[in-house]
Amino acid sequence: MEMKFRFLGGADAIGRMGMTMEGGGKTSLFEYGMAPTKPPEYPLECDSRIDHVFLTHSHLDHSGMVPRVCGRDNCELFTTPLTAEVSEIMMNDSLKIAKSENYPLPYTQGDINRTMKNVVPLTFGDTIELNNLDITLHTAGHIPGAAMFEIAGDTTTLYSGDIHTISTRLVGPAHPVDCENLFIEGTYGGRFHPPRKDTEKAFLNKVAEVTGRGGKVLIPCFATGRTQEIMLLLKDEGYDMWVDGMGRSVSRIYTNYPEYLLDFKKFKGAKRAFQEVRSPQMRSQSGKGEVIITTGGMLDGGPVLGYLKDMRNNPRNAVLMVGYQAEDTNGRMLLESGCIMLDGEPVKIECEIKKYDFSAHADHGQIIEFIRKCDPDKVIFMHSETREFFENDLKGDYKIILPKLGETFTLDV
Repeated sequence: MEMKFRFLGGADAIGRMGMTMEGGGKTSLFEYGMAPTKPPEYPLECDSRIDHVFLTHSHLDHSGMVPRVCGRDNCELFTTPLTAEVSEIMMNDSLKIAKSENYPLPYTQGDINRTMKNVVPLTFGDTIELNNLDITLHTAGHIPGAAMFEIAGDTTTLYSGDIHTISTRLVGPAHPVDCENLFIEGTYGGRFHPPRKDTEKAFLNKVAEVTGRGGKVLIPCFATGRTQEIMLLLKDEGYDMWVDGMGRSVSRIYTNYPEYLLDFKKFKGAKRAFQEVRSPQMRSQSGKGEVIITTGGMLDGGPVLGYLKDMRNNPRNAVLMVGYQAEDTNGRMLLESGCIMLDGEPVKIECEIKKYDFSAHADHGQIIEFIRKCDPDKVIFMHSETREFFENDLKGDYKIILPKLGETFTLDV
């Protein structure tokens, strides 16, 4: 069956993912995200009526705009139950931020409610039949609950979403799937991660160094995935440790889905090792701790700014950055200039600042290896600003497709 595909976002850029698949009288949407910038950046408007939505995972750049479509078209949403539950938190938070910042509202509370009512929960290994296609979920690694979608008709197509091909402390890896068409992320095109064990060792050594000199360690973290990964890394170190922000809520949800975690016993141990900041009043106590993990991961909002205000003038303290810092964010500004914007003014941060690569994405070499093991005929690269690096490495072995934003192309599915 010939299908038409069109990227509404995330083709030659990282984030704002969205892709339609049209054929056989039905149109499906794979993901629909936003860039959590100030103001948020959205994908192209989804003009088609959507029959089904497939969501790989809960990060905002993949899930953030789903209510705009599901609320409008009252369509089914296929995803894992963990992804659905965490996404609801993210959607509500996005609406709250839009209201507080006076941004145009991307959707309504009613849209979120209709979206959640239309969730069809699936787990890894489940297969459903839609429009003469069998669609199977596979683990994507990346974060708990993240899925890849295998679409089997006349041929087999794999839509990867975001993947990682190694085990982290939080989740196991994605595994290759034999297919003719492979939609693959290329976030780290041309770049390679240092060995994970080396990164973990360097990070733990720095925490020991900072606390040993009487300083505090502030770790800005994404609520979904990164907070829990760093908690697992630090759980046996014996520091006075606190966790603040949305990451607490996400961790509580994770405890209800042990099947999506690599080691549930260790995860429960990590939760016990950290004290939770459950109210603004508790922050005076947590601020005296040795290690504080808190949102927001890019320093543009959340409790992290309050901690920075209190810690910023003491060079014995350290801010350890463990996540991607987008352009025009406080996090990127801190890494490049040692300053952030506080209350509308640039402020110098006197703390030590270090960045560590705890990426939940496969790097260039890991993506190449994954592609070769899937052994497709066609490779469609998405979610990448550096797709040409893959084209250079794979030229002659596969038909490489580099879709453009808004451009329609066809594949046999």
